[in-house]
Amino acid sequence: MSNDDGFRSEGIIALSEALRPLGTVYVVAPDRERSAAGHSLTLSHPLRVEKVGHRIYAVDGTPTDCVNLAVNGILRKKKIDILVSGINKGGNMGDDITYSGTVSAAMEGTLLGIPSVAVSLVSRNRFRFDAAADFAAKVARKVLSRKLPKDTLLNVNLPNVQKSEIRGVKVTRQGKRIYGEAVVEKRDPRGRKYFWIGGDTLQTKDIPGSDLEAVEQNYISITPIHLDLTNYMSLRTLKRWKW
Repeated sequence: MSNDDGFRSEGIIALSEALRPLGTVYVVAPDRERSAAGHSLTLSHPLRVEKVGHRIYAVDGTPTDCVNLAVNGILRKKKIDILVSGINKGGNMGDDITYSGTVSAAMEGTLLGIPSVAVSLVSRNRFRFDAAADFAAKVARKVLSRKLPKDTLLNVNLPNVQKSEIRGVKVTRQGKRIYGEAVVEKRDPRGRKYFWIGGDTLQTKDIPGSDLEAVEQNYISITPIHLDLTNYMSLRTLKRWKW
């Protein structure tokens, strides 16, 4: 298991409890919040690892670092059957998946040949992790028994509602965000400018069958994410260009 909220996050604690009946659970996660770290790998300085509990390791790096270090370092002598990343505090849908450390941890697992799942709870506060943890364990069981297509991970997003309010599960496509003026400019007490990125509430495009639509309607969204980013529809067009 890993995440981008840090090893102390309530989400990863709830998820580890839910996954324990499935087998031996190891947690290798950042030592602090690393949200929006994307699929970044630390190459400029060494990484430090601290064992902070029974089968729990904190890494001073990104979620991608954690997964790579777990597979090739901490757990290199063990067979890893599945990687589950989360439960993230906040949704990872639409274009947000390109920034998400939670999804990137699952991407790294997939690159390393491990069936991987990213799980996120769509809210900004008062998180209800019980339903998300239970469903994540259900997904993990299915992945363990049925496997996943090659180079594919599952991106799971759940509405932050009571179990009785969840209307079901939808297999979805990636939605589309509309980014507004998401940079806030301020001045510090000495008159120097500083900026916050992400200051605006994001809008969404109305795309039928998308992850954003499903969660908005109180469905659980499961989106298969493929690592091959090639736009095959553009290949023929580009081959006609004079290079």
